[in-house]
Amino acid sequence: MASSTVGAQPSFSTLAISTNEPVVSVDWLHANIRDPDLKVLDASWYMPDEQRNPLQEYQVACIPGALFFDIDGITDRTTNLPHMLPSEEAFAAAVSALGIENKDGVVVYDGKGIFSAARVWWMFRAFGHDKVWVLDGGLPRWRASGYDVESTAPGDAILKSSAATEAIEKVYQGQMVGPTTFQTKFQPHLVWTLDQVKRNIQDKAYQHIDARSKARFDGVAPEPRKGINSGHVTGSKCIPFPQMLDGSQTLLSREELEKKFGQEGISLDKPIVASCGTGVTACILVLGLHRLGKTDIPVYDGSWTEWATQPDAPLSTSER
Repeated sequence: MASSTVGAQPSFSTLAISTNEPVVSVDWLHANIRDPDLKVLDASWYMPDEQRNPLQEYQVACIPGALFFDIDGITDRTTNLPHMLPSEEAFAAAVSALGIENKDGVVVYDGKGIFSAARVWWMFRAFGHDKVWVLDGGLPRWRASGYDVESTAPGDAILKSSAATEAIEKVYQGQMVGPTTFQTKFQPHLVWTLDQVKRNIQDKAYQHIDARSKARFDGVAPEPRKGINSGHVTGSKCIPFPQMLDGSQTLLSREELEKKFGQEGISLDKPIVASCGTGVTACILVLGLHRLGKTDIPVYDGSWTEWATQPDAPLSTSER
């Protein structure tokens, strides 16, 4: 498979990487990193209680040539919910400001291994760009393999990140933005809304899987965001996202992934929808399912943070 090949390889432009495989190895990226049609994004993001600053960490150490993708900046500015998917126009403006074009392949990584990078992978796919992959094992795997990092991100990269956030703001304020080099094609079947989840409780057409921890799912551990009760959407099943990964934070094999979903009673022959706390780690479940050939799994974007604040939304805990 191209994603795991080491050594001399054709350039990205001529090498057909399968979009059925959602990740590429650090060895593949190292061999292809200088290809002009390959863009690398640092999409690191951390939970509020971790008190880590991803932009500062990017400036201290990043994969050479990587641009910073701000998950909290490239977001819908019309809602108070965290990092919701922006509009097509806003996403196109931000990605264009980063210098990404539709002809480009995109490799996304993060500082944990596989965590927030999966969210940005899903965002690109939700806007019709399938030439996107997650770096398997992320920055930790890259460094453990002995590959170089840049200790100071180039000024141009920092400016592009700021320009992407400014472009989003301009779009939502109705102002003109710079030329668009990236065209979106929204894929609504990959993004679920509150109403769709409500309807699914009644008709049970989709198996609803939740990527949060079992304790949060059961309502016995607090949510990381203040004012939100823990628990779960009635009828959903808990598959904590770490179950998709091995000890080195790389995606499990097909066989191991099939076993994980089977153990939780999830049928790969029936439709599935994924959610989590705010729509980030659900994308790791989607990443795993993509490896199994399930390339059309939607994410409930508002996830538990939206659901738990709706007075009429049915929720359950382990006690009920």
